[in-house]
Amino acid sequence: MANYDYRSDTITKPTEKMRRAMYEAEVGDDVYGEDPTVKKLERLACDISGKEAAMFVPSGTMGNQIAVKVHTNPSDEILLEENCHIHWYEGGGIGAISGVQSKLIKSNNGVMNIEDIRKGIRPDDIHFPKTTLLCLENTNNKCGGTVTGLEAMSEIYKLAVDNNIKVHLDGARIFNAAIYLGVEAKLIMEHCDSVMFCLSKGLCAPVGSILAGEEDFIKDARKTRKMLGGGMRQSGVIASAGIIALKEMTGRLAEDHENARALGEGLKNIRGLDVNIDTVQTNIVMCDIVKENLNSLKLKEAMAQSNVFSTYITDKRLRFVLHYHITKNDVLETLNIIEKIMDDL
Repeated sequence: MANYDYRSDTITKPTEKMRRAMYEAEVGDDVYGEDPTVKKLERLACDISGKEAAMFVPSGTMGNQIAVKVHTNPSDEILLEENCHIHWYEGGGIGAISGVQSKLIKSNNGVMNIEDIRKGIRPDDIHFPKTTLLCLENTNNKCGGTVTGLEAMSEIYKLAVDNNIKVHLDGARIFNAAIYLGVEAKLIMEHCDSVMFCLSKGLCAPVGSILAGEEDFIKDARKTRKMLGGGMRQSGVIASAGIIALKEMTGRLAEDHENARALGEGLKNIRGLDVNIDTVQTNIVMCDIVKENLNSLKLKEAMAQSNVFSTYITDKRLRFVLHYHITKNDVLETLNIIEKIMDDL
């Protein structure tokens, strides 16, 4: 029986071209700055992001945590959208690593209102922590892959600049946002001081993310990366797959968006389930269980017995993420399986 694994787009495996590139990669010690393939990846990342410098990191979480530490000082306060990955899914790192506290800003499906951000900025007072950083997430994972548009990004960045606040963009799925907006990713990344984007979410690279920003920022980031244990040696082996990911895999994300839409609409038409189609903008589908006496764990377990795998979000919500290894036919088969399961539960 086939497997239909929607747990995350991080489960994508390297393409054959990536595997060949990894085998043949020219390598050197990257901590000494001597890995030519890593350097090539970082130059490509600069071209794509429009930033002065870039650094290869083992994970998106490390990239975000490095950015927070470099942009802030202990006892500062940072502003975060209430559902963001940095707050929910990075092990409390901002407090443990950077010694900062967070202020959560409410949003409408992941998009913050400019006035709510303005109200969140601390006045200059010795009793208060200093607001030094605003973190954005585009697309927003917990809100179902929703996108913050260019106008909102620009408005938020201007407010931050006017208040001497740095902006870091968690762009783990920035290329999905770019596809949805119909623009180059660079245009989104104009509206931040630093950005992290993943190579292993939907792009099939096995490991790694990019952190990009000004040269001085990346210089400090390299020291922080080393401190956190992220200094890698002959990492051109994995960087080679990242190069292919950026050159060849970002454009095909539109297929995942189409499949997500089909899955979301299909789930919504199954009795006992509901999907807010307005939030199915990219490759993530949040499915709500509206059938009485049925919770998401029970449905998740029933689906798993038929080799359909999803992620628990709440007692009444499951997440499905579309990616390279899920086809249109897989979506149709998945909907047939889930409809039968719902009839039986």
